[in-house]
Amino acid sequence: MSTQLPRAITPLADELREKIISDPDMVLEDLDVMRALIAANERSTGANVVDLRGLAMERLEERLGRLEDTHRGVIAAAYENLAGTNQIHRAVLQLLQPTQFTEFLNALSGEVAQTLRIDSVKLLLETKVTEEEPAIHKLGKVLLTAEPGFIETYITYGRNVPVRPVTLRQVSPEADLIHGDGFVHSEALMTLDLGPGRLPGLLIFGAEDPHMFRPTQGTDLLAFFAGVFERMMRRYLG
Repeated sequence: MSTQLPRAITPLADELREKIISDPDMVLEDLDVMRALIAANERSTGANVVDLRGLAMERLEERLGRLEDTHRGVIAAAYENLAGTNQIHRAVLQLLQPTQFTEFLNALSGEVAQTLRIDSVKLLLETKVTEEEPAIHKLGKVLLTAEPGFIETYITYGRNVPVRPVTLRQVSPEADLIHGDGFVHSEALMTLDLGPGRLPGLLIFGAEDPHMFRPTQGTDLLAFFAGVFERMMRRYLG
């Protein structure tokens, strides 16, 4: 009867051994190697021995994984915010180029809408002048007019709630009055203070994507854009 001899332990090659001794971090920083060493140590200690160091390392690895996920999320949010800031800055520069009000509105519905990647732009002014007036009709489809008080009713849906400077939401059937055709599924509403003695205005961005404008999003960039826009409007209104 043949007897199987135990497998001999092969010593590390001298070159590899010297490399590990001279640079132990090479092993310590390799997660796969460390897991293999820990697993080998657990097998050698037996099933009845609890390796507290191994448990601690597992928990540290879990914490490190969560921290890395959080880190990635923070970086992604920072990049998204930076991209949004750059978009707003480009849009503002595009609005500064026109010298006539008609050109200003054309830029708003053209270059600015493309830069901001939105599908609809409307400027609503409360006034007793109707859109059928020739002067209003010449200004294109961007400009809308409404009776005094319409803006507050539209933003709040007639409820007794405060009117915020910027409102982000999915659209309701009432939005067809503004956008028409029913292709807009979310909108950003920015109130405009056009100066003393003037009725308010409302800048409205619409998007086909129902998730582009959500109530949980930040509004700082849109508030900045609205602030710049209303100052330009005061210049044109004289």
